[in-house]
Amino acid sequence: MNLSPAVAVASRPVEAFAGLLPPGVASEHLRGPGDPLLLLPAEWKALGKVTPERARQFAAGRVCARRAAAKLGVTELPIAVREDRRPHWPESLVGSITHTDGFCAAAVGLRQRFVAIGIDAERLGAVTPDIWGKVLSPEEERTVKAVRPAFRDSLATLIFSTKEAFYKCQYQVTGQWLEFRDVAVDFLGRNVGVESCSIRPLRSVQLFEKGGRPAIVRFTITRGIVLSAMTITAH
Repeated sequence: MNLSPAVAVASRPVEAFAGLLPPGVASEHLRGPGDPLLLLPAEWKALGKVTPERARQFAAGRVCARRAAAKLGVTELPIAVREDRRPHWPESLVGSITHTDGFCAAAVGLRQRFVAIGIDAERLGAVTPDIWGKVLSPEEERTVKAVRPAFRDSLATLIFSTKEAFYKCQYQVTGQWLEFRDVAVDFLGRNVGVESCSIRPLRSVQLFEKGGRPAIVRFTITRGIVLSAMTITAH
């Protein structure tokens, strides 16, 4: 794993997920709480009895998702909840929603063009040493410990976020639950302010066995938030 410490602390004033997603995927983001009054009736029903904070978070995700879908010409369709708590997208769509403190985003694509989408947002530095052993492979942990102490939590968070985007994406295809240490991140390079990495399996991962396509996650850091995204296109 070869990574410059500068990647872990880069910060750019880019719009959320700009350059991370391919043409045909629409995204929207929201800074601050969502308004539950904007939920559609079916979304209210799916939400159930929750705390006001959870209601605002849920509303933020659904509003972002419906606004992104509207860019693709799909309007006023509710996004409910599956039994595994993932968003239940309308039949014509695939997508992903992510939340972190004070920030929410959604990315949506047409099912005829995309098989799966996974996005993730994390506050920079959120992955602290007490959880490195659950998130990082031994090789990744050695890499994190090799950078300056001030950068370590940021780099660990970056690795976590890219894995989370991969997990969300691959689960839509395989339904396989993975641990964070089941894969490793190999950083690849930089392209116009956006970095990329590949995901390498450390044990049996069905996505790689079902066709062997490379799993590339793109990421950037803006306003103290790590943003990561992965898509799988339809054949």
